[in-house]
Amino acid sequence: MTRPIVAIDGPAGAGKSTVAKGVAERLGYIYVDTGAMYRAVALKVIREKIAVSDHAAIAALARRLDIRFEKVGDEQRIFVDGEDVTEAIRTAEATRLSSPVSAIKGVRKRLVELQRKMGERGGIVMEGRDIGTVVFPNAEVKVFLTASAGERARRRTDQLRQMGVEADVQQIAAEISERDLRDSSRSEAPLKQAPDAVLIETDGLTLEQVIEAVIAVHDQKVKSTVRENSE
Repeated sequence: MTRPIVAIDGPAGAGKSTVAKGVAERLGYIYVDTGAMYRAVALKVIREKIAVSDHAAIAALARRLDIRFEKVGDEQRIFVDGEDVTEAIRTAEATRLSSPVSAIKGVRKRLVELQRKMGERGGIVMEGRDIGTVVFPNAEVKVFLTASAGERARRRTDQLRQMGVEADVQQIAAEISERDLRDSSRSEAPLKQAPDAVLIETDGLTLEQVIEAVIAVHDQKVKSTVRENSE
């Protein structure tokens, strides 16, 4: 096992996407942003004006969508039915809708199928809320990233402002708390730390320090597995 699956889970705003992207770049692995996949479905739900309560229609929509990641220059982009929606899926509306959409059994079934297909050859860094518990319960490397609610709200507010979107940190904090409750209490693949995942709390750490911490977990796992196989 030289190119394992690295599963990074954690709540909204914990920095999973940025960290996973950095880890993938350092290791030369493929980065898969599962949250972007659910946001992509949410975006299409908004555009097609489907009621969030119509689970059957949303599940049917997810089954027919072509969702893929492509490297464009030095940047990884997400395409839905051939359209680059990398920026469009980051709006506040798509973000808010992605959580209830992700709780729909038919949607999760379809996207988990796609995610497992992406991970068949290993050498990937995949982040989300159920990667180490549902998508890849046997992933060789599991990390659970978290941060205080206040820190996560500040990061999300800064991200939106950098995109030119006005955002209020108190409103974002309330939305994150609501999403935490919804994600952790849903019946279908709730957010929780896998028993064998390494917990990394990111408050007070720089991005580089968090990336280094994840890579240290990866390297230790690879070394111990090589040692076990040689005995």
